[in-house]
This record gives sequence, C-alpha cells and structure tokens, in this order.
Amino acid sequence: MYPGAARLTVPRADDYPRNMRRLSIALPLAFVIATFVITAASALALAQDAETEVEVELSGLTLTGVPFDVTVKGVGDGADYRVLERDRVISEGTLAGDVISGLTVEQAGAHTLSVEVGGARVSAMTRAIPGWLSLLPPLIAILLALLLHEVVLALFAGVYAGALFIFDFSPLRAALRTVDTYVVPALADEDHASIIVFSLLLGGMVGVITRSGGGAGLARVVADTVLGSQTQGPVARVRGQLATWLLGVAIFFDDYANALLVGSSMRPVTDRLKVSREKLAFLVDATAAPVSSVALVSSWIGVEVGYIHEQFKELGIEQDAYVAFLDTLPYRFYPWLMLLFGLMLIMSRRDFGPMLKAERRAVTTGALVAPGSKPASDFGDEAERSAKPNFWNAILPIVTVIGVALFGMYFTGRAATEEAGDVLSMRNIFGNASSLKALLWASAAGSAIAIITSVATRSFNLADALHAWTAGLKSMVLACIILVLAWSLGAVCKELHTAQMVIQGLGSWLSPALLSASVFVIAAVVSFATGTSWGTMAILFPLVVPLAHELAPGEMHIMLGSISSILAGSVWGDHCSPISDTTIMSSMAASCDHVDHVKTQIPYALLVGIVSLVLGELGTGFGFYSPWVGLLLGAVVLGGVIYLFGKPIAAPSVAMAGSAASAAHEEE
Repeated sequence: MYPGAARLTVPRADDYPRNMRRLSIALPLAFVIATFVITAASALALAQDAETEVEVELSGLTLTGVPFDVTVKGVGDGADYRVLERDRVISEGTLAGDVISGLTVEQAGAHTLSVEVGGARVSAMTRAIPGWLSLLPPLIAILLALLLHEVVLALFAGVYAGALFIFDFSPLRAALRTVDTYVVPALADEDHASIIVFSLLLGGMVGVITRSGGGAGLARVVADTVLGSQTQGPVARVRGQLATWLLGVAIFFDDYANALLVGSSMRPVTDRLKVSREKLAFLVDATAAPVSSVALVSSWIGVEVGYIHEQFKELGIEQDAYVAFLDTLPYRFYPWLMLLFGLMLIMSRRDFGPMLKAERRAVTTGALVAPGSKPASDFGDEAERSAKPNFWNAILPIVTVIGVALFGMYFTGRAATEEAGDVLSMRNIFGNASSLKALLWASAAGSAIAIITSVATRSFNLADALHAWTAGLKSMVLACIILVLAWSLGAVCKELHTAQMVIQGLGSWLSPALLSASVFVIAAVVSFATGTSWGTMAILFPLVVPLAHELAPGEMHIMLGSISSILAGSVWGDHCSPISDTTIMSSMAASCDHVDHVKTQIPYALLVGIVSLVLGELGTGFGFYSPWVGLLLGAVVLGGVIYLFGKPIAAPSVAMAGSAASAAHEEE
C-alpha cells in the first residue's frame, strides 16, 4: 500500500451481532427519551395555556333593564377589560376581583356578549326577557290564592308560570320541567328532606297526644289548678278565663291542636262561669297561632326554619337558621302583644266594643250566644278522643321533644365549636349547632315516647297508638306539600332574578327603615285575603329576604325585622280573616257563631296590629330603640287603651231572675 492511500476497513463477520445488539438497545432508548421530552413539553405548554385561559360565566337568562354580572376567571386583579355586543362597547374598566357588575341589556331576545381581557376575547350567550315577567310567578300565586283560596294550586301555578318563561315559552316543556327541575330537587335536597321528616314526625306525635287523651288531661290539670274551689262569682270567672289562656299557652306545639283542644276542653268550664262563647273563641284564637309561631319547638318551627335556611343558603349568609329564628323572637311584636293583650283583658275584667256587649249579655241574661246566632258544630270534641284524659300522655312527649332538641343542639354545637377552635361559650355552641339534626332527633324521640306512654298508661293498645300516629302524620301532608312548592317557587324566582327586579323597582324609594313595616302590612293583607299564614310565608319569603339583604347588607336588625314581619303579619291577617282555618276552628271548638267570633275579634286584632306596626315595626326599623323597648311600649299603650276605653263587666250576681233557666239551657 502506497503512502497517503485511504484505508478501507471491512468489518469482520463476528462484529455484526454486537453492533445489532447495540442498535437494538439505542433505538428504543432514544424513542423513550424523545417521547418523554415531547410529552413533558406538551404538558408544560398545556399548563401554561391553562394558567392563561380566560373563562367567562354568564347567566343563561337575564332581564331587560336590570343589572347583571359576568364572572371572569383566569385573569388577576388590575387587568383592563371591555365588554362588547356586536362590536359595540357596553362596559369597560379595570377588574377588581373576578366579577364585572352593572351590565344591562335593553332589548328582549338572544344576546352574544364578548369579553376582551388579558389579551383574549371570550364570548358567551344569554337570553333576555322583559323584566316585568319575573314578577308574574309570585303575583300569579298571590292572585290565585286570593281568588280561589287554594294555596297549593296557586303555588303550583306560580312555579309553572316561571318555568314557562325560563324554557322559552314552551307549555309542554314548562309542565315537565316544573316537576323534574323544580319540585323534585326541592324535595331531594338533604336539608329540605330533614325539615319534611321533622314536620311529619311532630305531626304524628301530636296525633297520639290528641287521641290518647293527653291534651284533655293537660286541660283538666290546668283548669283544676287555676280554679281551685272557686265555682262562681267574678273571681271564678277571671280564673276560668285565665285557665283558658294558660292552657292555650301550654299547648304550644301546634296551632290546630291548640284551637281544638282548648276550646272543646274549656267550654264546659266557661259555660258554667257565664263566659260568652265569643270571648272563649277569642281566647282560643288569640293563643293558637301566636304561641305556636314563637314557641321554641312546634309544628311551625320546621316551616319557619326551612324558609330562613333556604334564603340564607342562597344569599351566602353564614348563620344557622334556628339561631336566626331565635334572634327574630324579640321582633315578633304582634304575637307577643296579642298574647299579653288577652291576659290584660282577663285580669282587668274589662272589655270594649262588640265583645263588651257579648260579655254583658252572657253575665246578665245567661245567654252564652246572641239571639238568632247559629253556633258552629262541636268539631274536635269527645269524638276526637277515644281515650280518657291523661296528663302524662301529653307532658312526657312534650318534655322529651324540648329536652332532646336542646341536648342535640348543645352536642352538635360543642363538637363544631371545638373543631373550629372557638371559645366554648353558649353563644358559640348554639351558633354552631346543627339545628336540623337536633330537631329531627327531638321529633323522633317525642313520637316514640308518645306511643310508649299511651300504651303504658293503657290509653291505647299498640295498634291504636300506631294508627293515631299515622293519622297525625297525615295531618301534616298538606303543610309539607306547601313547603315543597314554596321551595320550588323560590328556585324559579331565583332563576328569573325576581328579587333583583323588586330591588330595582323599590330600591330607589323604599328606605331600609320602612322595610319591616311595609312587609308587615303586605303580609297581613295577603294572609287576610287567603286565610292562611303558611301560604303567605311561602309566597313572601323568596322576595323579602333578598330585598332586605340588598337594601341593608350586613345590618342584621333589618334582616331579622323583615323575617319577623312576614311571620307576624301573617298571623295578624290570619286573625282578622273570616276564611282563616284557625279562626274557623276556634269558632267550631268554642261552639260560637262564626260571624259573631269574627265581629268581636276584629277590633281587638286591629288594635294590637296597629300598635305593633307603629311602636314595634316603625320604632325599631328607624333604630329609635331595641325590640324589647318596643314590646314594653306596646304593652303600656295597650294597657292604657283597656283602662281608658274598656268598661267593667257586671258581676253574675246582678243577673236577672229569669236567667237561670237560660243558663241551664245553654249548659246543656
């Protein structure tokens, strides 16, 4: 080989296997490394894209002329934004948070809005309907309730009307969605289900107490304790009415049971004492709904707490619904003052207006009902009870419910307070308590004790006790239906932005200080016309609570006053209404002519309602004083009215000679 020539090396035959092994290892390794690098780069790129991706959330339904919000995610504070519709800028500025507020559209129909922010442009669609349509569902519910006196039908119609507007005015879709989109979720919600079960269980307990003679036994003990040896004369007459009032306060767990048991149990006693049937019906009616609406545990509690809980959850208010209910108690001016007014009339031995005439007729002539009157039937008397009166059948279940409810709230509240690391004060414990769980435990325990007690005292056998329990449970079905439809109407109103429309219309002129008084009057009018307190609460809660939250954010005395005004106004209208269920039941249980009961009660109800409105709702609404001062002032004014305008009732000793036969006839 000559110098500078290229050297060609030819592999030997035994080198091929070695090179192939190296290549078979290198190629897969290179493929794996390349795949890893590409995947990592892609993931990093996607992560960077995700960090910078802009998302826009917009309600699918808006109202013309009513401000709405757009939520922007993926962009921090301080970024400039523009909101456009068809390249027309409708809002621009700098982000503070992730919400762009105050946007409006003026034309009904479909709208595509584009948000330019953070170098991106994102579009979202909404459908606008005329703002006044959002008011129709609750208004339809109110009007139908007024015209037909059928709250269930009225509420269902309100929900259907809302679904009609939401689902593009399709009648068939609206009918289907009324059930599967609003009614079923309202019932399926865990908290709602807890309230329904509590109400049913408590209704079952009341059924056992009533039919086992527990209510009658409680009435007998109260009457015997108060009357003592007094069987006639002015003192006995006062004591008989006082026993009626005390029994009305003692049977606090249900207004229906209160009216039926108090009237039918005390009627023989008050007849012997020559107390007019009108006065008995008033004392029954004046304690039934008022005491049940403010009692710590009653059939009303599930309804009231349910409404409060639902609205607080929707508005993001962090407060237990039962604790909020307790906080509203001082603001319940009408129920408290009506209870006190009835007691003052008894102790003063005075009356005025039509009631004075009725009382003087009963005392001087022995005529317990007016000539020509037609007393209502003795509904709910002995036919309602198949067992002898037994005090323990009532007192043991009632004490159990109260005790278990308090223990349950303390137990759950203490655990939650310790977990949160807060101070173990009673306020924190009950503020952190799970009231729904406690009420569930209480109603279940009360039902069990009622059944066990009635069987142990041989008032019932087990089969009869269970039958009485299921009968009492059935009595709460209508209330539960109203609750579910009320929750459904609330969901519809939320989707239609009804509260925002009300705020838009009222916010310009309605002062927060006037809100409680206005709600009190509106609730009274609706309750008077419909004859139902629960139906009124169902209609007004979804409107009033958001309005109070918007007009006076963070001012809980306005919120509590507004909630109380719904409840108190409902009871006021219920008392004045001739078609109210409790008013009718009071007439029946007292065997009083229904028209006579309404005529003699309305002046008293109007007086207490006006005093509650002026000294309670307006005084506390404007912040002049606390609700306790309002209650005190109201009591002083009512006492003054009784003293100035009330007149003493003649003693039975001045009765005419011929009255004995008439009185004996009435007692028979």
